[in-house]
Amino acid sequence: MGKEIERKFLVKGDFPKENGIRIVQGYLSSVPERTVRVRVKGDKGYLTVKGIGNESGASRFEWEIEIPKEDALSLLKICEPGVIDKTRYHVKVGNHTFEVDEFYGDNEGLIVAEVELQEENEGFEKPEWLGKEVTGDVKYYNSMLMKNPYKNWRDK
Repeated sequence: MGKEIERKFLVKGDFPKENGIRIVQGYLSSVPERTVRVRVKGDKGYLTVKGIGNESGASRFEWEIEIPKEDALSLLKICEPGVIDKTRYHVKVGNHTFEVDEFYGDNEGLIVAEVELQEENEGFEKPEWLGKEVTGDVKYYNSMLMKNPYKNWRDK
């Protein structure tokens, strides 16, 4: 349990596609003040609660617990409509590791990268494939992508 500080960016061009793991997730609650996520990541299940972000959108409360994969699959059946399906790649750049999510289904074509930081103003190396920053833009939150998927956006 604690606070998560991360910055989110769009990905432009090719990035190293190594160390990928398939993730399927749904939401029991998708209200921004308290999202409750169910996730199957490889052969493990997780239940995560996130609070609303601070003013910049870079920091928010997060609590997560591992649960049996079978329980996560059962909970996915009662989630709100719209499932997120993606592959997550861990890409080391300098002293940081970016989590790059390549989406499928209704969010096909969207690729975002997040970097977790110790402090909001911490510096980090920006690879050439890192595009526009979208930290704090709620339309890129997974909980919003299930309601308004990328395929429906007019201003891609």
